[in-house]
Amino acid sequence: MNRTHRSARKPAGPVAVGAAAGAVAAGGLVLGRKALALARTGKGHALKHRALDLAAGALQPKYPLDAMSTYLNGFHMYADDMGRQVEATHFCIHLRHDLHQCVIFDRNAPDARLIGIEYIIGEERFRALPEDEKRLWHSHHYEVKSGTLTAPGIPDLAEHTYFSDLVSTYGKTFHTWQYDRDDFPYGIPQLMMGLTEDGQIDRTLVEDRDRRLGVSSSRKREQRADIPMPDVAPGANSWESGRTVQTRLEERDFNR
Repeated sequence: MNRTHRSARKPAGPVAVGAAAGAVAAGGLVLGRKALALARTGKGHALKHRALDLAAGALQPKYPLDAMSTYLNGFHMYADDMGRQVEATHFCIHLRHDLHQCVIFDRNAPDARLIGIEYIIGEERFRALPEDEKRLWHSHHYEVKSGTLTAPGIPDLAEHTYFSDLVSTYGKTFHTWQYDRDDFPYGIPQLMMGLTEDGQIDRTLVEDRDRRLGVSSSRKREQRADIPMPDVAPGANSWESGRTVQTRLEERDFNR
């Protein structure tokens, strides 16, 4: 019986062996990358804290992080001040067919600062929002068509297809860290907006971003010329009326 059992087992073929080796190598690469990232962010931490961080990074499942399928880089301005513009690195989850949720960092690096969040919805859902809610949202038509919103590392054809859908979406963004002013997350979350036409964006920011990431906003603008420019739904980009909204801290009675 043992001989029969052994003879029924065929040696693993080269494809299976290669796949197994590839999986092991990929797993080792991911673990190594995590270790390097933790080493970079753990400078100055006590040894026991660094050991705990490394163990948690290797052992704990982090399903929302694994689901972040899209990396975008663009620019936001404070809803009440066009002169305050910042670079924003998004990592997004396509939660539903008409809803993305993104966490925003100042850059794509292990020690990047978490600076905010953004929700992205389709035009149909935006048009159904209450009028007061619409004032919190901005359109993406100019960010896409101008080439200033990019998906670094994605082939041009795939990026073009993605942005053909994104051009008619709307975003609600709050930044929790005013990193253009302080190297610490002081204050309350601030409502952010997107730029809507030429002449508004700080070209120095764009040129610096393009150089660091190896992208060309002007070339992307040309490549997206065939993407139809959507009509912006009424209620978005409320700042264009000359009046805007912004968050503030308010003292209130505490309810028990």
